[in-house]
Parts: sequence; C-alpha cells; structure tokens
Amino acid sequence: MIDRLDFSVLDFIQEHIRCTFLDYVMPQITKFGDMGLFWLVLGAFLVMFPRSRKCGISIVMAIAGGFVICNLLLKNLIQRSRPCWVEPLSDMLIAVPSDYSFPSGHSMASFAAAAVILHYNKRAGVAAMILAVLIALSRMYLYVHFPTDVICGSFIGALMGFLTVKCSDKYICTGEQDI
Repeated sequence: MIDRLDFSVLDFIQEHIRCTFLDYVMPQITKFGDMGLFWLVLGAFLVMFPRSRKCGISIVMAIAGGFVICNLLLKNLIQRSRPCWVEPLSDMLIAVPSDYSFPSGHSMASFAAAAVILHYNKRAGVAAMILAVLIALSRMYLYVHFPTDVICGSFIGALMGFLTVKCSDKYICTGEQDI
C-alpha cells in the first residue's frame, strides 16, 4: 500500500510537474546534497571562525551521526529498491544511484545541517531550510527516491541536528556563537 502511494506521488510529478526548466534545475539542486559535501564544506568553513565554530562543529557532527544511521545502518538493513530500479524511466536526468533508497541520505544531510544552522541563526537557517526542502524535492523529481524515503531522511536529519545542538550547547565551549 505504501509503495502504491509512493508511486502515485512520483507518477504525478512525472506527468504534471516535470518540465524543461525543472529538468535543468533539479539536477543542479540535487548536487548540493551529494555526499553532504556542500554542507560539510560549509561546516568546515564555519569552524574557522570563533563566532561560528560551534555551529560548524555541530553541522559536521550531525551529518556524521546521520550518515551512520541512514547510510550505513538503515539502507543496508532495509535494502529498499529505488523507484528507478523498480520502474525504470527512459529519460533519467542523473546517473542511477547504486545504493539502496531508504532513507534519503541527501535529505538527511540537508535537514541535519539546516536544523543546526536554524538553531544558531534564524535568518541563515530559513535559507538553509529552503535549500534542504528543494534538495529533498529534487530526489523525488529525479525519480531516485520515494516520498517516504525523503520524509524519513528529512526527519532523521532534523532529529540529528536537534540532538547535536543540544549536546554541543552543553559540552562545547568555543566563544561567541552567532553566525
């Protein structure tokens, strides 16, 4: 039943939302989530400055924790096939991923980082959340994740971000914390 609902959302996207403009934009947006690299580089950059050091450390820690839970544990435990494996599209816009689908690592990393940023700076956090939502939506648009993959990855990422800032605020002392 969940698979049927997931495919109905993906089919709706393919039939009613897909267009030339988004066919160009969505592969570009999804690159921001590739291996969490954009967010990890941002975290490393923030670590260089005392005012944003705790935020940067928290981003890296949240993504690392989420990676262990999502990519190493859940993906291999659940082994859910990707939608493009089950019902291949003839015109895939990106290379077909070789790892399992559930949960979405792109969504996890993006929401983990965005939750951390939101905690330390509301304005930057809103921008980060918008980017995280776009990255998550891109995974469905590109037909590489089911909606439930994206929802669960986003939830785990946001939870990891929340838990990480709670630990960081309690145990890491780096000076001023406003980015």
